[in-house]
Amino acid sequence: MCLAIPGKIIERDGNEGVVDYDGARIKVRLDLVDADVGDYVIVHTGFAIDTLSEEDALESIELWRQIGELQDESGQSQ
Repeated sequence: MCLAIPGKIIERDGNEGVVDYDGARIKVRLDLVDADVGDYVIVHTGFAIDTLSEEDALESIELWRQIGELQDESGQSQ
């Protein structure tokens, strides 16, 4: 099973793009999805493999933030 944090496409050049993860920017391949700048995607091994609605992506990002906060409070490493 793969757990992934959604990222937003901020640049696209052909089948390559840049996805933003809350300030961290990663180059990805976009061959497998029909997505463009402004869309949210899930990335696995450098390839965007699925798109999400903005609502679903933002909800997922918020849940990941909450998990991180809980880990910080309990002293667990991430």
